[in-house]
Amino acid sequence: MEARGSGTPEEEGAGQRDRVSLASSSSGRYGSIAGGLAKSTTPLVGDAALSTRRSYLAVAVLCYLNLLNFMDRYTIAGVLLNIQKFFDINDSTSGLLQTVFIFSFILLAPLFGYLGDRYNRKWIMIGGLSVWLVMTLCGSFVNKKYFWVLVLMRALVGTGEASYSTIAPTIIGDMFSGGRRTIAISLFYVVLPVGSGLGYIMGSTIATATGDWRWALRVCPVLGAVGVVLLVFLCPNPPRGASETRGQGVAGRSSYLEDIKYLLKNKSFVWSSLGITSMSFVTGALAFWAPTFLSRAQVAQGSRQPCVAEPCDTSDSFIFGAVTVASGIFGVGLGTLLTRGLIGRVPHVDPLICAVGMLGCIPCLLAAIFLAARSIPVTYVFVFLGETLLSLNWPIMGDIVLYVVVPTRRATAIALQIMVCHLLGDAASPYIIGVISDSLSAYDPGSPQWRFHSLQYSFLLCPAVAVLGGVFYLVNALYITRDKMAAQRFSEGEQPTVLPKLGSP
Repeated sequence: MEARGSGTPEEEGAGQRDRVSLASSSSGRYGSIAGGLAKSTTPLVGDAALSTRRSYLAVAVLCYLNLLNFMDRYTIAGVLLNIQKFFDINDSTSGLLQTVFIFSFILLAPLFGYLGDRYNRKWIMIGGLSVWLVMTLCGSFVNKKYFWVLVLMRALVGTGEASYSTIAPTIIGDMFSGGRRTIAISLFYVVLPVGSGLGYIMGSTIATATGDWRWALRVCPVLGAVGVVLLVFLCPNPPRGASETRGQGVAGRSSYLEDIKYLLKNKSFVWSSLGITSMSFVTGALAFWAPTFLSRAQVAQGSRQPCVAEPCDTSDSFIFGAVTVASGIFGVGLGTLLTRGLIGRVPHVDPLICAVGMLGCIPCLLAAIFLAARSIPVTYVFVFLGETLLSLNWPIMGDIVLYVVVPTRRATAIALQIMVCHLLGDAASPYIIGVISDSLSAYDPGSPQWRFHSLQYSFLLCPAVAVLGGVFYLVNALYITRDKMAAQRFSEGEQPTVLPKLGSP
């Protein structure tokens, strides 16, 4: 419902600029609406109306930067064997490179979520991305005696992703609605597995071509600088909630504590966040350790000699990257088609597809873990199938947050979700897998076969976590429809003077 004035054309024009106001009231519950659709004297921030061409150009730039984000994140995993030899570090210490990056990411995400719901989102992203580019480049010049400096640099790299990942989806959500939003979000998230795969490929290729793994860290900063320039000139800062209010926007005045209370009472948000956390644990462990696992499998088979000095054979990173790219594109495309084909015919279809993806990947993971000692090609087939099923979730999980949370709290919602899913997911899993592997390998430290089996047995934790993820999404299906309707009523201005109780019709 639009807030319109009445009377003169001037008054009607002013009414078109009115926005729903989330005002706190000392006498009411959190999130109450002061005076219903109260008029706001604050002018709209950004562009109230965007051309279709400019909107798609903005999505293209955001997708490009998202691609680089994930390329940079997994370049380290693509040259991990070389890094271990260069710094002379074990599995658990190697896992710290990913863990510190994710920890800084999740610690900073709530801050950027708070800022993203209140200030100019475009310039916040530009600032965070600039820190990312500088830190990645500086990390490529670290001397082998100063491994802790590389760890520090990787931690600071998290600033860029913390700012970008929390804010970029909300800008897309404010430029599109309905089916076009689903497509735009799908494009944004398809680059996650694609970027991850390209990170392995780029790292492996550049390390092999130059004989120095550090050159692999110098490509993304150059490409990223181009992306930041494009962001400055091509990305708008639309009003929050513009897509649901025909360009009017929704103004938020609630406190951060009120935002957190609202999100914790949103059952769809909570259960989908737990599902994403499980997925993040599995994908984080696979992304960081799978190339090393496959390399050790070939050593255990006797088809490859152990790496004793740089440069190590990184062909498994290249192949795993290609498999990740292919499975990501196919899985995200399939997930998008299923969602668009079944929406309206199958209730709560989104979390059901996510549950199928999580539970369906379990036999594939188990097959890949146990067949690696016998056949690497067959193992890659099951890796492809498992990653495809996991990738069904990428276009859906981002869309869920955008339609079950009111516009003025979306950046905070994404930030809180990022903090939880990465803290308990891909921040923890590389280190946990490394610690378990080191503990098991202590039984026979000089045996290449046991080095493989120690990592193999550590990977069995992933199917167990995938079971939990499937259950979380099934519970999510019980609440998704009603919470979506509640958020939609609020955005359209059809809500009562107090936010409806979440989970109720």
